[in-house]
Amino acid sequence: MGGREPRQMEDIGLIHPEGRFLEPKGPILIGLHRPNYFVKNLRKNSHYIKLGVTLDGQDVTNECNFPNDDVKVECGEPVFEIKNPFPFYGTTYILKYAADRFKNDPLSFRFKRSFDITNDEDSIFEEILEGRVLAGGNKTVALHHFPRHVLLSLAVNSKSPKVLQALSEIACDLVQDHHGNPIGLKFVKGDDERPHPLIHDKALFEAVANNPNLPDSYKRVMVLNPGVQGQNPIVGEYINDKTHVWEYLRKNSYIPWGHFASNMAQDAIRYSVNDLTLEDIKGLRFLYYQRIYCQLATSLGITISEEGFSSDKELEEFRITLLGNVKKTIDSGKDIPFNANLWGWNYGFGYASSGYRLHASHQQIHNQYALVPKRCAKEVSAYVVGDLVRDFIWRYEAKFKTSFFDAYIEAIRSNSRTDGSGEGPKELIIFEDENVMAFCPKAQRSQGEVQLMAKRPVGNILEADSSMRNSIDKGILLVMKALSRLGAEMITVYEVSKRYDDLNSCQRLFYCFLPRHENSPGSMSEAQGRWITGHYPEDFAWALRNHIENRLIQ
Repeated sequence: MGGREPRQMEDIGLIHPEGRFLEPKGPILIGLHRPNYFVKNLRKNSHYIKLGVTLDGQDVTNECNFPNDDVKVECGEPVFEIKNPFPFYGTTYILKYAADRFKNDPLSFRFKRSFDITNDEDSIFEEILEGRVLAGGNKTVALHHFPRHVLLSLAVNSKSPKVLQALSEIACDLVQDHHGNPIGLKFVKGDDERPHPLIHDKALFEAVANNPNLPDSYKRVMVLNPGVQGQNPIVGEYINDKTHVWEYLRKNSYIPWGHFASNMAQDAIRYSVNDLTLEDIKGLRFLYYQRIYCQLATSLGITISEEGFSSDKELEEFRITLLGNVKKTIDSGKDIPFNANLWGWNYGFGYASSGYRLHASHQQIHNQYALVPKRCAKEVSAYVVGDLVRDFIWRYEAKFKTSFFDAYIEAIRSNSRTDGSGEGPKELIIFEDENVMAFCPKAQRSQGEVQLMAKRPVGNILEADSSMRNSIDKGILLVMKALSRLGAEMITVYEVSKRYDDLNSCQRLFYCFLPRHENSPGSMSEAQGRWITGHYPEDFAWALRNHIENRLIQ
């Protein structure tokens, strides 16, 4: 397994025996990203609209979201990357500008308790409830009299479009036509001198806007119209007669070097996995593949078509050329500046009535992705979760002289029941094709975890050919629909992949699906890596397999 870097960090860890975090001649704990990069604008169309008006009557439009040229990000927000002394805990990122502001007034930080945010008229509602009736004497209760926790609960759980419309009018200032239909938002200048939506209660606004039962006209005005959530440039688009997806660039991101988001567009509203089609998922994922390939090519000085790619065939031809260039660069002894990527999806949205956000994915169908640099300082490699897998399989393969993933796939196929009985199903596999298998892990990390794994030796999307990409896209949709059929409403999905320059590793590309259980969305046990379930994985696999075999994709 040649071509690997020395594992100095593993040898001595990040804490020097003499009691120091930093060791001049060894690994360094802290790196600093100073983003400065170029983004190819691959968007073909623009959608100019009026988003609303300022308080003094000036129109607010979205031209800035549709740049005509490529985007240069110069002197992006610096981000510290701090490796955890326990490598299996990953890495911490600190946004420098925000941290510098906080440094000037450390006592300003506090957690917002639910009773810190109340309506001025909460007491009216409470007084009437004390009389155990909803109308008493000459007092009448209007919706805005309800305590905030009741409003939040309604915003998340109500199925009444009229109630949700009324809640949206409490949460923000809408611009309406003479029929009372929403046509925009009212805006006010922020500290940055830019117009921002006039939102009175951010949590209530988000909860209402993410409720599928809110009328589509309100969804568009509040969160879906391009530009309404900020001035992030739209640099990619996937559109045909079946679907429409925008690609946004988040320039100053909590992910160093910026990240991209593929969102269902305002004319292709999808708030539920049950509404998601195979063409939708192909659009969301096509923008991901295209962007990662193009950004990687740009970092290597490879010319990119002005129009991007109009078909999967063109994308595949470019991938093959790009992979060849990456191999030549590595063989010549040079580094590639970005050697990994990340991809994730938080599906579902929820607020507890206390104001605690349980899960968040604005617009519900919303994927995020980014390139990851090889290093964040000369001596510090940037973190990706796939490195934890890499380090383990190196040790495994050194000890047993065999591929971990080959052995793992065989173990999944030959599984016997966890309870040791011969009664009931024993299969872990939910479905498979020539490229991938979806299965329930023997040890699930949430009550319902599923993984989707490449069967062939493909470790990342740069190595994934057209057939593999199609299998992954379909597999993601099948798993999400099966989990949804079982009642999952909040699901975290993320990719685990190897670095592009780890050419000789047998590491496989796989995806983790982690549903949030209604009784334990995340607590002490999960934080410790202690995952508690109430079922055998073989039985859960059977339940999912039953739904998948019932034509989840039409």
